[in-house]
Order: sequence, then structure tokens, then C-alpha cells
Amino acid sequence: MAERGLIDGILQGMALRSAAFIVTVYGDVVVPRGGVLWTGTLIEVCERVGISESLVRTAVSRLVAAHRLRGERLGRRSYYRLDASAQREFDQAAGLLYKAEVPAQGWQILHAPDLTEDEARHQRMGHMGGAVFIRPDRGQPLPEGALVFRAPDPPELGRIGQFWDLSVLHQRYLDMLARFAPLAEAGAALSDEMALIARLLLVHDYRGVLLRDPRLPQPALPPDWKGHEARALFRRLYRQLSPAAERWIGAQFEGSDGLLPEKTAESEARLADLSRTTS
Repeated sequence: MAERGLIDGILQGMALRSAAFIVTVYGDVVVPRGGVLWTGTLIEVCERVGISESLVRTAVSRLVAAHRLRGERLGRRSYYRLDASAQREFDQAAGLLYKAEVPAQGWQILHAPDLTEDEARHQRMGHMGGAVFIRPDRGQPLPEGALVFRAPDPPELGRIGQFWDLSVLHQRYLDMLARFAPLAEAGAALSDEMALIARLLLVHDYRGVLLRDPRLPQPALPPDWKGHEARALFRRLYRQLSPAAERWIGAQFEGSDGLLPEKTAESEARLADLSRTTS
């Protein structure tokens, strides 16, 4: 089938990790619809992208151990919901994905001697040397033990980008654009099931790069930066795929109280926010 070939083309080179994809399913579909999903539904969805039942069960166990999911049994069925300790992380990711960009108010320059390079990258900081780091000031909480100096945009704003390895992010945006461009024409013609799978893969791929992007102001970015183009493609395809994808959710996704609703106030708010997003 042509649409299966389209999905296989998107999957090529993605190297999906089961736990990360399950997080995508919960964040995009389950959380806005009450937060509870039957394990059988999760297994069926993951099978469509080549993740086996055994990998799903192993990944779910690890997510429970990491306090990201919490299980419950009703009769012979197992259900999992988002753990309360993971709610803030999911909310932050949803804000980045679906809401308009929050402009930075200058810069945070931090002296953080206990911060490792990996922790700094995870928090999207640029490394200025030694124990000094920098990031756009969006009111983020400070790392423990860090001292912060808040500064306005410098006269030579274009030089700030040197403190990040933007080339890796730029390549990931290029890969995403190449991977999902065919959907721009085919998305409206996909079956309900394949529209949902395509939307989940779109969210998964875009989230993976967006959460690592420091979201620097335009003057600090390379002239050929593809992040804005990727953002526009994500907005357009998500809205295009959603009517069919949500029909499939309402017909096939089971929670502890029966089928999940096709739409909720939260899922509709996400679509409205994407329609209003301009950057």
C-alpha cells in the first residue's frame, strides 16, 4: 500500500527507541485525554512502527521504575497513567511543541562549577569556558549552587551562537524536513490509522530536536538556519493530520473507562495554539 511505503520512508533512519516513543504517545495522545491507556492499545500502536511487544513491556517497566508512568490493574487488564512526578516535564514539552514561542528577555550568564557538560547541554546552555555558561533568559530555574548575572542583548549579538554546537541541530532539522516533506501532499489522503502514526512520528522527531534547541534570537543564528522552516512544517502537518488521527484515537484507543474521546478541550486548545503560532 502506498501509504505504508510513505510511513516506512519516514521510519528509515529514525532509529526509534521504545521508551522515547512511548513517551511521545502519552504526551501527544493520552495526557490530553485523561492520562490512562490500556497496555494492549500501546502495544498495537508501537507494532505499527516496528517496536515489538516484548520491547514495549520492557520499556514500560523502565518508565515505571523511573517514575514516569504508574500502573494499575482492572480485572485481567493493565493500564498505565502518567506519574505525577513527570507531569511538569510533559507540560513543559507540550508548551514548546504547541504554543507560540516565548521571547527571551536578555541572557542568563551563569557561574556553575558543579554543572557537567552533559547537564549544560540538557539545559540548552552554551559553554563560555571554565564554569561559565550562557542561555537566553526565559525565567528558567537556576542549577543548584549557580550564580547568575542577567544581561541585555550585547551589541555584537551575532557572535553569541559560537557557544553552542548549532551544526548538529541544523543537520537534524534538515533531516526532519527531508523526512516529512512528502507528507505535505499525502497527509490529507492517509487513512485514519496511518494519519495517527504519521502524526506520532512527526511529534517524536520534532520533539527530539526542539528540546535540544536553545532557541536563540534570529541575529545569533546562522543565515541558513532551518529551525523556523521545520517549525512551520510541523505546524502545518500536525493540523493537516489531526482530523483523521483523532478519529482513529476515538475509535481504537482504550483507557480504563472505555474508548478515549476523539477530542477534548485540551486537544482542541493545542490545535488552536498551533493555528495562532507565527514563529
